Amino acid sequence: MTIDDSSIISTPTRLEGKYSGMVVCWILGLGSLVSWNSMLTIGDYYYQLFPKYHPSRVLTLVYQPFALATMAILVYNEARINTRKRNLTGFTLFFLSTFALLVLDLATSGAGGLGNYIGICAIVAAFGVADAFVEGGMVGDLSFMCPEFIQSYLAGLAASGALTSALRLVTKAAFERASNGLRKGVMLFLAISTFFEFLCILLYAFVFPKLPIVKYYRTKAAAEGSKTVAADLAAAGIQTEATERVDANAKQLERLSNKQLFFQNIDYLLDLFLIYVLTLSIFPGFLYENTGSHKLGSWYALVLIAVYNMFDLIARYIPLIEKIKLKSRKGLMIATLSRFLFIPCFYFTAKYSDQGWMIMLVSFLGLTNGYLTVCVLTVAPQGYKGPEQNALGNLLVLCLLAGLFSGVALDWLWIIGNGKF
Repeated sequence: MTIDDSSIISTPTRLEGKYSGMVVCWILGLGSLVSWNSMLTIGDYYYQLFPKYHPSRVLTLVYQPFALATMAILVYNEARINTRKRNLTGFTLFFLSTFALLVLDLATSGAGGLGNYIGICAIVAAFGVADAFVEGGMVGDLSFMCPEFIQSYLAGLAASGALTSALRLVTKAAFERASNGLRKGVMLFLAISTFFEFLCILLYAFVFPKLPIVKYYRTKAAAEGSKTVAADLAAAGIQTEATERVDANAKQLERLSNKQLFFQNIDYLLDLFLIYVLTLSIFPGFLYENTGSHKLGSWYALVLIAVYNMFDLIARYIPLIEKIKLKSRKGLMIATLSRFLFIPCFYFTAKYSDQGWMIMLVSFLGLTNGYLTVCVLTVAPQGYKGPEQNALGNLLVLCLLAGLFSGVALDWLWIIGNGKF
């Protein structure tokens, strides 16, 4: 098949493969964060190995700068980057890094010490680089497709947290009474995560680009001037000779610059930044180190992490109901700013209340995080051409990662003056 003229790209009456695409997007979203969520969920294991090194806070602080710096470089060069190679590179790096984490623990027999801790930090840095490749690439790619795809991808991101939490609770219960049970559970856990990353490589390389609906949207984006989809179209057997000739229809191929997109959507970008500043200033460091001791004992932090992840996942399906999907730009900003009331709520709940109130509060943190994330990322790209939607998707992820990094840095404020440094 050859694209000779954008005029032939008309909307088909029936887009085949939509539901298959949604399933694949969900799994790809799962793979985009399952490695990192694995690190967060096995925090109890790392606190046992490295009790003096604040693992949940330090590892998160290592992860974010690499993700943010890599994402900034990719955003700057977004229009010239081969999306297929970018995403496959990211998923492959996730697979290799997760496998390396497993090998490192096996090679050292689960020993602690500064050397092993530095090795884990290096692997976490690789996770950050992979995250920038995959998350920005996938959100940009899906931004010019149907909203259900990006919603499914974002639900998959949240599902990675819910799934890892559920697996962690199961493995902890299964191996709790066994000799060296905590480590055995973690090994099984990392092996499962490695499998999911390998599955994502196969799905993105051989299944997703061949779905009819995906071919349609990528062909449409190519006709509008996008060069980032050429390799994916080639993998699906579609040649884009005409789209290489920019002078064939210069006016049609014009697109807004990243700077123009930034200022036209500055409120959406600020929304995502503030959503994740707040969330990461509480999750996971505060939940591991600042909630005290309760009846659940060593299960307490794991339960809090699981509750957050479960409600974050549930909330990402709520915007599928159009009547309760928040689309107002002013409404999204007000809702985002209102979340900062969580800060005094968490402070006083940790200081004066019991575990039931904390679990309820964490559930609301997850609900608002998931709901607002999907609303912003599905509403913002509407009304733009394919190349602009791709660029805007990358800008949105850049601001999301900037919010994550800022939130992780602010999370350290919770332990100032409490003798935990």
